[in-house]
Parts: sequence; C-alpha cells; structure tokens
Amino acid sequence: MIPFAYQVFSTVIQEGTFQKAALKLNVTPSAVSHSITQLETELGFPVFIRSRSGAELTANGRTILPIIQEILNSQARLEQEAADINGLNAGSIRIGAFSSVCINWLPPIIQSFKKQYPHIDISVSQNGFNEIVQDVKNGTLDVGFVVMPVSENLLVDSLIKDEIYCVAPKGFVPKNKKSVTHEDLEDRDFILQSGDYDRDTKAALDYYGIQPNLIHFSIDDQSIVAMVEAGLGLGILPELALQKIPGNVAVYPFEHSFYRSIGLATSAVQAKAPSTQRMIGQIKAYVAKKYPEAVLVRA
Repeated sequence: MIPFAYQVFSTVIQEGTFQKAALKLNVTPSAVSHSITQLETELGFPVFIRSRSGAELTANGRTILPIIQEILNSQARLEQEAADINGLNAGSIRIGAFSSVCINWLPPIIQSFKKQYPHIDISVSQNGFNEIVQDVKNGTLDVGFVVMPVSENLLVDSLIKDEIYCVAPKGFVPKNKKSVTHEDLEDRDFILQSGDYDRDTKAALDYYGIQPNLIHFSIDDQSIVAMVEAGLGLGILPELALQKIPGNVAVYPFEHSFYRSIGLATSAVQAKAPSTQRMIGQIKAYVAKKYPEAVLVRA
C-alpha cells in the first residue's frame, strides 16, 4: 500500500498550498502538514519551503519528486491492470498540452475517448513546451504534446509538421504579393511568445537576420494577434495556433517554408499503463485521419 504521505507530497506540488491540497484530499490542513513533517523526518531533510504564498520544493524535494511520482504511478498502473482484468476499463490519464492543441485537438479527442472509455478519468494541464517535457519526465503527466526535438530521455512519437506563418496588420501586402521576403521584414518589430524564441520560430528569425532588439514578447497566441492587429509589430505563428483565433490580420507564408514538428511524449514507465496506451492510440488515430499527409498548412 502506498504511504499516504507520498500522495500528500504529490498533491501539494499539484495544488501549490497545503490548504488546497487538504481540500483536494478531503482532509484537514493539519493532516497534510503532519504527513509532510512525518515524511521529512523519515527522509532526514525538508522537502518543502513553507511560506504565506504556498509551498515550494527544496532542492532535495526536487530530487526525490520523480522517485515518489514513479511509486505513485506504479500503484496506479497496478490498479488499472486489475480493473482491466475485471473488465472495468478504469484508470486515469493526465495530459499536458500547449494552448493551440488544447483549443483545436483535445475537445474532439477527449469526447471520442470518453465514449469508448467512460470510466477513465482525464485531466488536462495547459503549459509551455519546456514545462510539459519536465512534467512528463517527472511523472506528473502521463503524456504530453511537445515540439520536437526533445532532449530528455523520453519516448516521443512524431505527429505532424505545422507550417509557420507571418501575421501582419490588415492591409499589409508583401512586395511580391504572395509571400514574405527579407525585404518585407527589414526594420520591423516582432511579437512572439518567449517559449517560441529558442525553437522553430528562431530559425525563421535567424534566416532573415532579425536582430534581438526588434523582438518583443507577449503572453500567448491570442495576445500576439491582438498586438499585431493594433499595429505594434509582426507576429510569427504556426497554422494550428491560427485556426480559431479571431483577429483582423493578414497571414502570409514566408518565401522559404518553416515548420515546427509536433510530437507526443511519454516515459518508458508510463507507456506501459493501459490508459496511457489507449490515449496515445486515440491521439494518433485522430491526427492521422484529420491530416493524412502529416502536414498542417493554410487551406
């Protein structure tokens, strides 16, 4: 049987405070505090830095996080296997995704999955690329949508290539009327998400020699479009991010095509869980049917 303190440890990390963890576990805050104190006594070092704003992992706490999470995940897999044997198809799946996947893909994927496996619980966490990779590595997510390549030692399946476009204020027309060239980009300001800068977007910026002092950062895809619409600069966004974002803007391809590669990551341990296997199969089937060429471009 998994020690209750391990469950408390994981829940405090997810919820951010002892109070919220207590509500999630349906116990008193003092019970949460007592469990963590007991765990710290057994381990011989503190795992959380407590403050009025919440609880933050210590360096030692971050070190043991993947180990405790693996124990909890192993218990969950055992319960899933037992449920499968008994014909219950029970379990849970924790998905990590960035905003455009949450908006465009996950609603139909989850809807279809729930029809087939109504007893499997699904939770979704929206985050940035790097955070999703780390959470999959630590075991706090079962599967995560990522932008490839991924440097961590995870199992990653390639899903689709997603073309990257230039987003400009309405009325902007490239010099050649069709695609954005170096001439169109000279001395222009650019608005990006900070998480995109070190990835495929940077390839486009480097190709055209865009200087860092011309780059400004926004919060999310929708904010980028709003700032472009206001004439504050040009945006660079992939096609998936543009599909359901309203905005009075012009979208053009670059003369030289750029793509980001979207993949699906899980750990070798979590890949063995029945619910994870089923969800991965569902996601792959959805993407393969919707994009048979495995490339997402403007219609």
